[in-house]
Order: sequence, then structure tokens, then C-alpha cells
Amino acid sequence: MATKPATELLREYNSKRDFTKTQEPSGKAGEGAPGYRFLVQKHDATRLHYDFRIELDGVLKSWAVTKGPSDNPADKRLAVRVEDHPLDYGSFEGTIPEAEYGGGTVMLWDEGTWEPIGDPHAALEAGDLKMKINGHRMKGEYVLVHMKGRDTKRKSGPPRENWLLIKHNDDHAKDTGELLTDRFTKSVTTGRDLDGIAKGLKPKKQSKTKADAVWHSDAAKAVDNPLPKKRSGKTADLPKFREPQLATLVTDIPEGSDWVFEMKYDGYRCQAAISGDQVRLYTRTGKDWTEQFAAIVPPLTRITKGSALIDGELCAFDAKGRTDFSTLKDHLSNGGPLTFFAFDLLELDGVDLAKQPLTERKAKLEKLLGKIESSSLVQFSAHVTGNGQKVFDAIAREGHEGIIAKQAEATYSGSRNRSWLKIKASKRQEFVIAGWSPSTKKKSFASLLLGTWENGKLVYRGRVGTGFTVDSAHDLQQQLDARARKTSPFAEVPKLIARGARWVAPELVAEVGYAEVTPDNILRHPSFLGLREDKPAGDVAMEKPVAKTKSAPLGTQAGIAAAEAAGIKLTSPDRVVYPGQGVTKADLVAYYAAVGERMLPYIENRPLSLLRCPQGRAKYCFFQKHDTGGFPDAMKSLLITEKDGSKEDYFYITDLAGLIAGTQMNVMEWHLWGSRIKSVEKPERIIFDIDPDEGLGFADVRAAAQTIREELDAFGLNTYPLISGGKGIHVIAPLRATAEWPDVKAFCKGIAQRLADREPDRFVATMSKAKRKGKLFIDYLRNERGSTAIAPWSPRSREGAPVAVPISWDELDGIKAANQFSLADAAERARQPDPWTDYFDATQSITKTMLKKLAV
Repeated sequence: MATKPATELLREYNSKRDFTKTQEPSGKAGEGAPGYRFLVQKHDATRLHYDFRIELDGVLKSWAVTKGPSDNPADKRLAVRVEDHPLDYGSFEGTIPEAEYGGGTVMLWDEGTWEPIGDPHAALEAGDLKMKINGHRMKGEYVLVHMKGRDTKRKSGPPRENWLLIKHNDDHAKDTGELLTDRFTKSVTTGRDLDGIAKGLKPKKQSKTKADAVWHSDAAKAVDNPLPKKRSGKTADLPKFREPQLATLVTDIPEGSDWVFEMKYDGYRCQAAISGDQVRLYTRTGKDWTEQFAAIVPPLTRITKGSALIDGELCAFDAKGRTDFSTLKDHLSNGGPLTFFAFDLLELDGVDLAKQPLTERKAKLEKLLGKIESSSLVQFSAHVTGNGQKVFDAIAREGHEGIIAKQAEATYSGSRNRSWLKIKASKRQEFVIAGWSPSTKKKSFASLLLGTWENGKLVYRGRVGTGFTVDSAHDLQQQLDARARKTSPFAEVPKLIARGARWVAPELVAEVGYAEVTPDNILRHPSFLGLREDKPAGDVAMEKPVAKTKSAPLGTQAGIAAAEAAGIKLTSPDRVVYPGQGVTKADLVAYYAAVGERMLPYIENRPLSLLRCPQGRAKYCFFQKHDTGGFPDAMKSLLITEKDGSKEDYFYITDLAGLIAGTQMNVMEWHLWGSRIKSVEKPERIIFDIDPDEGLGFADVRAAAQTIREELDAFGLNTYPLISGGKGIHVIAPLRATAEWPDVKAFCKGIAQRLADREPDRFVATMSKAKRKGKLFIDYLRNERGSTAIAPWSPRSREGAPVAVPISWDELDGIKAANQFSLADAAERARQPDPWTDYFDATQSITKTMLKKLAV
């Protein structure tokens, strides 16, 4: 059975803590007997309890035991399963701020190792986990039993699992005498009681635990050079229309909890731009249809005093309570009721939200809309996480159109891609009306002749003669007569159909349902649903489901073979790590095997910071720079002295096996120091990261890179461009490792400030968001001790699986985006001539003369 990656299980835990207030523990695993770690923390929070934790899959599986553990087999202790915790937390003793989740005092009551009896993953799944514990206080065999059917429901989220912690009858069991928790009331590591820990008293035993430790997982450390928190947005002008995100038609329903599923509404796509009581409503193509959709304007004016841009669907319900396009058309003409389903928030109070994950945008949208009655004309489009097939089956049974699958962490791209997918329960789409067949029984047409565009030609797709009322047929006939033409717009029409047909300019678009498409691409049993004034005829093409994305051409088998050759055991090779592209763990290994020769000279023997995504890029990811144990031997580490004099283990690698070992441990990005391990205090490169403000294009970034290049050239420094795989360009200058970090940072700061002073309307050398409006931030802060930057040839944990790729200055003008190289593109590029051929031949350095010239 496949194991659950750590970070998915940590996400709920981490979301409940305010990570800006508290300190981080050392991050190192305790030195103990070999095996899985075990510990119990006595936790005086809202109510006193004991947290029983065991290490598995890189996290601490955790249960809250109200009365604490017992060594009496007759005691069946209730153990409520809670969020998995980071390994770092297992060494913590101290306090959690009262205002935060779990606020109170934490004592490390027991610790040691544990051994599973049988397969622990299967046992967890079955709810019967037997184990041997070798602690200071808990010893011998215990079992955790899930009381299935007796879990506790919560207002939100999955139910709390109720388990029992029971001691087995062995040599360590006691059926009489003082309770285990009464016999031991002080910390196993410091000898303090809860009151002493709360007061921060000095440990009574020799211990590495700080007397006044406070728990912390600083979110600012999750990125190498964090920016300040964004301030709240202010009321802004009426937002402008944006190109909408469009869904790709597929037949395969994506699996996994990284997808959310919404109803596919049968209506008009609509963007609502709001600024107080001003509202503008736009169609999918940006037409202002505020007047046509006037009935929905009043409730939208009451949503906010500020401004917002909401994406949604304007709908009407049929007699069976389903959204129905034909009913919508009728209601728009006769004043019937309309409902606006809001499913995305693109802008709020002047702040662009498009780059935020979907789930965050939807949370803000739900909060903005507030409490919604079922009768409200504006409704929040709810979603279900995971279980896509079950959602689809339920929707289809009720006769609805289908579902929309969205990647939970995807940004809003304003284009059609695979982060939004549509799965239809019924077949329907738009077709161009290019002619009609006359009727011998009525004044209007007998049928409409339909087509779609293909390679610039209008291809005949069949006739539709049902679905019209007398009035709708009469109105449509008038529109057809106004567009009459003598020749056929189709590239080709069957002779029998063409005989007697009347031709029209291909301008009208019809929504048509049908049973199926014949082998020669003609509609079978079509039915007219309505005209689509919101969709241009020139964009209508035959919708064909996109096949499920196959693995990257690098190949799963190639990755498995590469891992075996490197001596690395690759588990779950078929697990998809880039959902949008179908790239698996083994594909990623195959990529490193393809580019390793190019990548290793830049990354080997450097302290590293690793971005780990145990369940793929769409899930929660975290940075890790310290070796906490459990990594393959190819992932090496060394002690580096920190600024406060303490020493920490930092990762480094020396060969391809290291890259593959990192991939086995779910490393998605490799970030490196500017110095090598042999001379940590002396960097052998400098880097300027160009970070554009929202609204600036990649052309601005390219131009800025050339400016920085010219500036450094004036100081005699030869430079090399790296497109980051994100949105910027890194300008890098290799150095002889002679100057130390303070001088190198001072030089880089001087260069950045010099450019900002010279062109203040273009550049800024400070991280302040307020000062960066419309400008390019020259990030020089990566040139200080401990800071890192993405390694050349490293993939990025972003949509599209982009790669940070070295290029030449001659190529720069032809680069359209910083994320344009996919894994396959980069692998192919690695086979071509190296654009940085003389990079390692550099003899340049930062000199005192340069520093003096910059007056630093």
C-alpha cells in the first residue's frame, strides 16, 4: 500500500499556527537508539492531556491521550488522532503563545524508539497498530485500536478519529499500583515540572533544551529571501475585464486531493466588476452586458463598499431545478429570475489575487460574500476536494451538465490549460450556423446547417431541426434572412444537403446538444438549445477531449534504471509529482540522469537548501536546509558554524546519486549557496535576481538584465544569464574565491543602489512592496552568507514543470518567458553546446578598488 507523503498530512497542522510569533527549535533529531522515534509530550493547553507521537514517513503520527498512557492492560485510554507533526516538534519542550492553536505549556514526558509489529502502513489503515516501545517510562508492547464508527464529527473538515491506546500483557505490564502518569510528573529531559517550564526555569538535568523555548515554524524561512507581509488593499477604481481562465475538455476524471470539483453550470460566463455601488458585467469575450444582465446588478451592489472582480456564471433554473441555457435565454427576454454563481475572485480592493492559489482565492470570495441564503440571487459556488468520480456520478444521475475539475493550488492564468478541466455528462457544444434548409410546412426553416472551423476552413457537422419554439424559430429566421449570401461558406457539403439549401454569413453561434458524433464527424440526434451571442463564430472549433497526459518523454523506465544504476532505492516511481503534466517521480529521476553532467558542476560541494514536496508540487511544500536524518547516504551533510556560534548540519551532494537520492526524498527544487563547502566564507559567484512588479512584462526583465550586464562589465566582470523558471532572470558573475561575504554583499548592494539611484523610475533596491510599484526590484540579498538561489538546471515546483536554464546573452532577446523551458526542453538543450562554456575559467574577483569605486 502506498504511504501518504508527509506534507499533505502536515498541512492542516501548519495552517492552525501563527508562524510569525514564535521561535524555531533546533531542527535536529535527537541522538538515541536506532529505529523510529517515539515520544510523549504532556500538554497543558485548554485541557491537560498527553500527546503520544511515533515517527513514520518523515512525520510524527500523533494522538491526544486525555488521561495519559498507562502500563496497566486493563486501562483502555482514549487516544484522539490529531494532525501529524513535524519531526522538529518532537524535541520541543517549552511554551506555545496562548493566542495560538495549542497555546499552553509542553513537557517532554517520555522519549525513545518504537518498532512496528508487522506492516505499520497496513496496520494504520486497518486501525490496529501494534508496536514495541523502548522509552524511559513506557516500555514493552502497546496497541492502538481505531474505534471505527465512533469518530467525532466536526463543523468543518473530516471527523476526529477516536482510538484506544492499550498496554499488552508482558513483562513490563503492571495491573496494580500507582498510575504511570502519577509516578512520573517531571520532564524526562530537563527534570522540570509544568510550572517550571512555564516560568522558563533552568533545567535541573543537563539538557540541550532552552529554558525559555517557544515553539515555532517560521513561515519566513520557507523562502530564502522573504518579503514583508502585504498590507490590506484599499478601495480602488472599477476593476477592468480580464481574459478568463478556460477549461480543457477531457474524459478522464483526475484523482487525488489536489483537485477540487465544482458543478459545471449551464449559463453565460460572466465577470462582475464591482466598486461600491458601481457594477459592470462582462461576457467571456469582454463584451459589456451590464444592460442585458441588469436583473443581477442590484444584489451585486450590496457585496462590498470596496472593489472586487468576481468570475462566475449567470444561470437560470428549469422546472427540475437544474441550470439550463434555454431557460436562461427565456428569462433574459421575459424578465425571469437569474442567479449568479460566483466561483473565483481575481481582484479585491485593488489587490491582484490571480497569482494566489485557487483555494485561497475561493476562501476570500466566500468571506466577501458573507452569509448567503438559498434564495439569494448571488451564490457561492461550493466545491468538493477529491472524490471526483463520485462527484461526477452524482451530478450525472441528477441530469446536470457535468463537473469542472480545478487544481487546488493553481493560479489564475487567463488562458485555457490543464489546471481547469471539464468533464461533461452530456454531449453539447457551440456550432456555427452557415445555412438552412427550407420547410414545406412552415414559414421558418426546417433545419439549420452547422459547422466548426478547422485549419481556416468551415467544416460541415450536420443539421439540427429540433429544439425550437414557434417564436424562437421566427426570430432566428429574421436573423438568417439578414445574413443571406449566395455561396456556401462550407469547404464541402454533401450534395443532397446542398441541393435547395440557403446560405448565410457564418456569424451566428448555436448551442447544440447531441447523442454522439458519427465516424465521419456528423452529429447524431442534435437538438437546438439557444444562440450564444457571447461567443465569436470565428473561435468555434470541434471540441475533442484531450487525452490524459502521458509521462514526460524522458520515461519512467529510464528513471527506474538510472536509480538502480546509482544504487538508490526508488519507491513509488509512478507517483505523479506534476499533476498538470503527468510527470512522475521516475520521470524526474530520468531528467536528472539526462542533465546531470551539465548540472553537477554548478551544484556539487555547495551547502544546499531543498524545497521538498512529498505529495507533488500541487501540495504543501517546505524548505529544508538541515539534515534531520533518514536521508540516503548520497545526500551528504557537514557542520557549518552559524552566526550565533552554534553548528548545524547542511546538505550537499557530490554526484548524480545525490540528485536521485534527493528526488527519492521528494526534493523538487535545489537552491545553492554562493560558496563551496571547502571555503564557506568566500563566495565564488555573485547573483542579481530581477524581480518585476505585477504589470511589468518579460521584455522589461530582459532589458533590465542587459543593463545589469553592462554595469558589471564596466567593473570588468563577465556575466552569464539564467532564466529562473519563474518570472525573472538571474545575472551571474563567477568569481575567484578571494573576498569574503561582507565585502561581496557590500559590492552587490552598491551595484543595485547605483542603478536605482540612476534610474529611480525603473529600478528599486529595497524589498518594500510599497516602493516597488511599477518597478523592477534588483535583489542583491542572495549575496549574503546563508542565502541561496535556484541552481542551474533545477526544475521549479510550478505549473508546467519549468526549469531554470542557462542561456547565452545572444539568445536572450528570443526568450519569451522565464518559464518557457519544460523538463523535456531542458533535457534536449543539455545535449546541445553549452552556452556557458568558459564559466569555470573565470579569474575575476571583487577587489578593494571596486569597493572604493562604489564608496562601500
